[in-house]
Amino acid sequence: MSGTSGATRAATEPVRVAVAPAGERPYEVLVGDGLVGELAGMAAGRTRAAVLHPAAMAAQAAGAVADLRAAGVEAHPVAVPDGETAKELAVAGRCWDELGRLGFTRDDLVVGFGGGTVTDLAGFVAACWLRGVDVIQVPTTVLAMVDAAVGGKTGVDTAAGKNLVGAFHQPLAVLCDTALLATLPPAETAAGLAEVVKAGFIADPAILDLLDADPTGAAHLPELIERAIRVKADVVSGDPREAGRREILNYGHTLGHAIEKVEHYTWRHGAAISVGMVFAAELSRLAAGLDAAVAGRHRELLTRVGLPVSYPEKAWPDLLAAMRVDKKSRGRMLRFVVLDALGSARILADPDPALVRAAFDAVAAGEGKG
Repeated sequence: MSGTSGATRAATEPVRVAVAPAGERPYEVLVGDGLVGELAGMAAGRTRAAVLHPAAMAAQAAGAVADLRAAGVEAHPVAVPDGETAKELAVAGRCWDELGRLGFTRDDLVVGFGGGTVTDLAGFVAACWLRGVDVIQVPTTVLAMVDAAVGGKTGVDTAAGKNLVGAFHQPLAVLCDTALLATLPPAETAAGLAEVVKAGFIADPAILDLLDADPTGAAHLPELIERAIRVKADVVSGDPREAGRREILNYGHTLGHAIEKVEHYTWRHGAAISVGMVFAAELSRLAAGLDAAVAGRHRELLTRVGLPVSYPEKAWPDLLAAMRVDKKSRGRMLRFVVLDALGSARILADPDPALVRAAFDAVAAGEGKG
């Protein structure tokens, strides 16, 4: 793994994916092996950089800090909790206190080095400090690379729900160093593949074919990551602030976020979204005419990837209450992303409650815990 101490390893020639959000500064997402070493060059000319990282990745983050210091940047590691607890407002507050102690100005830089919770937190900290300083994201999980670090959505969780407090703040760049994935546990990789599967169903069916051939993703992981990022980059470029088409990226997320809340964030995000996609596929079949074979492919593929596809029936009242405070809801109206066909997603507003419940019945067969 790169960046354990001193200078990081040389990068291979990366794949570059352009993100050009309408009305905002464009940036690139780089995908390749050894890209942590590119961070120092991107930060050249900055006086200070704060590298937010989970405690478990202190050694890897130390390598990035050393590179920055070697390039003349006054770099400071800032450890945050592991997992979803990083996305608490109190943690953001401690980060802002540290930026204040260090004398951060608008010309300084925040770096998010870690999984999706860290990149969400780092982006939010950067968005709010002095009403906006630059952030470079260095995602270290599949989930963070294909979803959390790209697109400028940042935020923290509250007792009311996930990501309900946040800001849109596009990064200066995103460095997806695939070398950092080498030691991920299989369950963590599988959780990240849930968002890759989502990209396949809403926009790029070639992703599904690649995973059909190898459900672990191992044989095609760089291509899968690149394809999923390209789907998100295309959508975000046309709708950076979720005024319209960007909502399709929330396919499976309405129920998925509700599961996360009901489980007090002890489920992996990808596991919850997997169940949410099976539910969304069934709702698509019932309310939008999605072909039954396409709906069934969700359950089949996600099961082969190693993700849960069911959830306890008794949780329905709590899930329904949680969905009513989802960001996509409007007043008392529930809104879901559904598929009319493979690769064709849209919003379904205020569906018949009986159809929503019937769709949940399709995932209510067992515990399915992730």
